[in-house]
Amino acid sequence: MSKTLMIAGCGDVGSRLGQQLNVAGWTVFGLRRGVAQLPAGIRPVAGDLQADACPAAWPSEPLDYLVYCAAATEHDEAGYRAAYVDGLRRVLGWLAQQGQRPKRLLFVSSSGVYGQQQGEWVDETSAAHAEGYSGRVMREAEQVALASDLPATVVRLTGIYGPGREWLLGQVRQGYRVASEPPLYGNRIHADDAAGLLAYLLQADARGVALEDCYIGVDDQPAPLHEVVAWLREQLGVSHWSAESTVRRAGSKRCSNARARALGWQPQYPSYREGYSAILRSA
Repeated sequence: MSKTLMIAGCGDVGSRLGQQLNVAGWTVFGLRRGVAQLPAGIRPVAGDLQADACPAAWPSEPLDYLVYCAAATEHDEAGYRAAYVDGLRRVLGWLAQQGQRPKRLLFVSSSGVYGQQQGEWVDETSAAHAEGYSGRVMREAEQVALASDLPATVVRLTGIYGPGREWLLGQVRQGYRVASEPPLYGNRIHADDAAGLLAYLLQADARGVALEDCYIGVDDQPAPLHEVVAWLREQLGVSHWSAESTVRRAGSKRCSNARARALGWQPQYPSYREGYSAILRSA
């Protein structure tokens, strides 16, 4: 089932998505500033989501799907708004200029839109009222996507980890210490599973499956951070503790993937154990 996809903001997860669908026979365009970093099989579209003019290499052919998965380069409120709200509006404008109307827009969002902090279970129907600017701006961008004239689905990814995303491993090696009471629940998804969920949703839509307007991208087992750290210390053979590397995170929630699983999606790495084991084997 050959389809044409534009991935706007084609970074790590976007590139993994593009590769998966290219293997499945889709024609995939990837828009980013540095197109030399795009993997084989993704057709390069050099462009800047902060520039008003439509990129010269923007395809003229009809686009079946658009995935917007930009990442903020400036981590302040203005940078977030530029990347997620303004950038999305520009891409929607470029589609209109080209007379293109994709069958669906997938907007890649974040579980940071949730403000829950007491270890509550969270799903797509839970209140999304984050207090910080990042969650508030992301929620604003979600509304831009859902209010566009395209059928749209928001995908709220949790903490992405994988090759090249090994911050926690580095912290554990340094003797990272984390509070255990109360437990600080974290949510994560391997980068391949994040891309796999996006691919699954696109392929389901292409088959005529009715999609919801929101899905959470998370593995099967949200876990207390101290449990993850203890397991990683054992795997890495770390026995020392560093007094300086101490964390007490404010956020604590447990995100559910029940809606995505009900659609038929299954994570390749159902918990941090399988995901980090794969990273450690490859290293």
